[in-house]
Amino acid sequence: MSPFSRSVVALRPVSDADVKEAVQNCLDACEWASVIPRGSRVVVKPNLCTTVPEKLAMSNTDPRITEAVCEILVSRARQVFVVESDNLRQKADDAFEVSGYPAFAERMGLKLVNLSSESRVRIEADPIPLDLPRILLEADAFVTLPVLKTHALTYFTGALKNQWGCVPQRDRILLHRYIDPLLVSLQRILKPALSVMDAIIAMEGRGPVSGIPRRMNLLLASRDAVALDVSAMRLTGLDPACARHVVSAAAAGLGRMREEEIDLDGPWNENVTQFAPAIFDIALRAMNRMSRYPWFVRNALERDYMFYPARAVVQTLRRARIIGGANR
Repeated sequence: MSPFSRSVVALRPVSDADVKEAVQNCLDACEWASVIPRGSRVVVKPNLCTTVPEKLAMSNTDPRITEAVCEILVSRARQVFVVESDNLRQKADDAFEVSGYPAFAERMGLKLVNLSSESRVRIEADPIPLDLPRILLEADAFVTLPVLKTHALTYFTGALKNQWGCVPQRDRILLHRYIDPLLVSLQRILKPALSVMDAIIAMEGRGPVSGIPRRMNLLLASRDAVALDVSAMRLTGLDPACARHVVSAAAAGLGRMREEEIDLDGPWNENVTQFAPAIFDIALRAMNRMSRYPWFVRNALERDYMFYPARAVVQTLRRARIIGGANR
């Protein structure tokens, strides 16, 4: 990345009536056509981390945003693939279905791809190799569509953290001990051409799934994923220095973090707010430590009769303020 150029991060207000217009304005501000080759194969990665209906709006990328981005991309691209991986408690196919993706994908001739079912290639990464879907590595451009959220483990989840869902193994929780350097590796490998962040309904507190919804009615976008993440954190009163994966990515030259290197396009000052950060309490610390062991993941986290009763106990203790913890 040239030391003489600056990164543009666009912000646009959005209402239910003008999602497509806001997406178009954001992408135009990023000069999107210059990074999407004509006749290209483009992979689009939304954040589809839950299938629980009451959590969809604050956890998953709004399908209207994904649809609008894809409509713009197909004007240049030969093929557009919308992708997601299975996780420990859900299938990507179910996440697509419950989030409303199949209807517009069929209408536009897009393919919804479960990355966990795709052929894989072993790629060198830091600190361990990753088996990544071939479709990601053969694409001409990668576009990431995160949701603006806090995160108990990584402090913030945005453009960089959204790539964690590109790791196709459903038990990737086993890799959480390496999550910060692996997110940097994924940024280096995938090189997102565009990042469009859904902040229509964002999330604060106990993110990325069980936090508090915060309606912001905003859309953010950039060709620099690092600059987008740090600008989103500053917008919401969070400290970018606390997001180790973002700091490391900037230090590796994968994006810009310093305010003087970022041009903010849009009504930023009037949308500044303060988010409650996620609390990395003793229960989460214990689970994070134990989740490095396959026997624990297999016999505790994957078993409904073990997982849900334990979660209910922890939630009761949190409500009673018997357990708590420091911000990450």
